[in-house]
Amino acid sequence: MLRFMPVGDSMTIGSAGEHTWRYRMWEHLRDTHGGPFALVGPRETLYDKAADAPTSYAYADPDFPRAHLAGWGEGWLHMAPLIAEAVRAQRADVLLVSLGLIDLGFYTNAEQTAENVRRFVAEARTANPRVRIAVLPVIPNVRAAEDAPFAAQVTLFNELLAKAAADLDEPRSPILLASPPPSYDIHLDTYDGTHPNASGEHKIAAAFADALHQAWGVGEPYQG
Repeated sequence: MLRFMPVGDSMTIGSAGEHTWRYRMWEHLRDTHGGPFALVGPRETLYDKAADAPTSYAYADPDFPRAHLAGWGEGWLHMAPLIAEAVRAQRADVLLVSLGLIDLGFYTNAEQTAENVRRFVAEARTANPRVRIAVLPVIPNVRAAEDAPFAAQVTLFNELLAKAAADLDEPRSPILLASPPPSYDIHLDTYDGTHPNASGEHKIAAAFADALHQAWGVGEPYQG
């Protein structure tokens, strides 16, 4: 059985009332994978904006494996120290990672963030030397649209992320760089310029699903 762990920031944990892209990915794998699988992770909740804490179970459809390793305001910096224990405890086979925006926005520059990517990969492999990692670059967001220096940092980080993925890729523990959703539009696919609405959820799930299918033969092309 393949055990997938979604790892991410606010776009991955989602907030109360949402489906999340994790749900869209689960639906896709359920319909196309053709074998047993599970979503795993040490956390299950959504972020509750009223409480300003990750305490909500109010998924739009709660009837799916809700486990994940995602946090509102968390990035590569925060996940690198957590990933080894999470992979070990959850016996994760495949990591679906969407991180970087929070790091660049609040904590580290592009070069420092890329170093945390490398640390994250090394830590994950200490727990499972055969772990597979699919990574989504930082996708369009309102700050990058309005802040040219920040946009330059996003572009640089995405270049460094691609280099790290190429450098660290190895046959027993492959690293896959997913392509950003080609039609992603912050005005149509988010509710605030950053966080995905329903169409954005589908497009993020599709980015992972199509990459997994093309590179590793997992599932089929995304049809959601």
